[in-house]
Amino acid sequence: MTASETGVDTQAPEGLARPGLTATQRAKAILGGSAGNLVEWYDWFVYSAFAIYFSQHFFPGGDDLAGLLKTMAVFAVGFFARPLGAWLMGVYADHAGRKTALTAAVTLMCGGSLIIAVLPSYETIGVAAPILLVFARILQGLSVGGEYGASATYLSEMAGRKRRGFWSSFQFVTMVMGQLMALGLLALLQTTMDKADLDAWGWRIPFFIGAALAVVVFWIRSRMDESQSYENAKAAGVPRAGTMLLFSHYPKQTATIILLTAGGSLAFYAFTTYMPKFLTGTSGFSAPTATAITAGALVVYLLSLPLFGWISDHLGRKATLYVAFGGGAVATFPALTAIAATDNAWVAFALISGLVFLLSGYNSVSAVVKAELFPTNVRALGVALPYGIATAVFGGTAEPIALAFKQAGVESGFFIYVALGLAVSLVASLFLPDTRKHSMILED
Repeated sequence: MTASETGVDTQAPEGLARPGLTATQRAKAILGGSAGNLVEWYDWFVYSAFAIYFSQHFFPGGDDLAGLLKTMAVFAVGFFARPLGAWLMGVYADHAGRKTALTAAVTLMCGGSLIIAVLPSYETIGVAAPILLVFARILQGLSVGGEYGASATYLSEMAGRKRRGFWSSFQFVTMVMGQLMALGLLALLQTTMDKADLDAWGWRIPFFIGAALAVVVFWIRSRMDESQSYENAKAAGVPRAGTMLLFSHYPKQTATIILLTAGGSLAFYAFTTYMPKFLTGTSGFSAPTATAITAGALVVYLLSLPLFGWISDHLGRKATLYVAFGGGAVATFPALTAIAATDNAWVAFALISGLVFLLSGYNSVSAVVKAELFPTNVRALGVALPYGIATAVFGGTAEPIALAFKQAGVESGFFIYVALGLAVSLVASLFLPDTRKHSMILED
């Protein structure tokens, strides 16, 4: 079977296959890719962080929980746009370049955030309000779906072989920083604005900020260097791979990514974006306290990610995956049960921090372990599409499913559901090759 049939770009000239990047070039690439990723995920998480304030404007009614459930269903709709965005941007990144795809992704995010910022309420324009909210969320879903694959691929390709796990972990570092920015702004507005003003119009502020930041990122990304892996494959004349090649020649890799992402994404959204609602609606904490607890745990998460990325460079990616999925599967049910029962903010903080610390064993290597499975000409699509599918099915439905369990009076069923998802991912990680030693990324 030839290289063009398999998509493997091993026929690139040796002089092209292993160019060296200076420390300055590498740092510039990591910084540029990470800054854009931060703003993308800030825009994405702002929706969830402020949902309790704007749900009544688009889904009016007397039942606050029902309105929130509908708003989070729209959050899930955005997730189901992510596989389409992953496919479109994955193909685009493999054909036109990582830099070009990343620039296009942030343009979509800017549009989605701006629409939500200026969108009139249901009382003003009727049913058009929730319809346009869904449209804006779809734009954001397309953006984030494309962002993940292009960003994971770009950062993994621009990182050096010896520290690829450490540097690529900054994809999730900036993702968590984006979430912290959203929560930080929420905490700021909660303490500086009257609740009535925040409910009425203050919730629009973070969406205006997100749209403005996206414009800045567009400028940054338009000036980034292209990935050397992409340039090498282009110079060597390696054919760009198509979607069917991904499934026909890389079915095991594709299935592995779906299974790894299923538990990882489900746990991520359960332990982070859903947690403020869980702390207020179940544990009984006030909204500002719940925000502070979650933000504190996210700082622990933020610091843990580079640590596990560094560990993966020395002990291998599978070692950190075992910590995340094995430890998480065991700890999730008792930890969430204890969080639900406690009224002590420090106890809740410690328990959530423990959960995200374990999960960082997966998220730290989420980008690199997937990128290392594929050759250059199918890499962005191979990373993005299976990830987008699994995240839509499991991550995007995490909050609606959690709220549905709560409405049914069996909230502990959601704890079991998350633990089982992590157990499935643990099984998948057992069959994963050691990508640190057998990486398909040729450049150092």
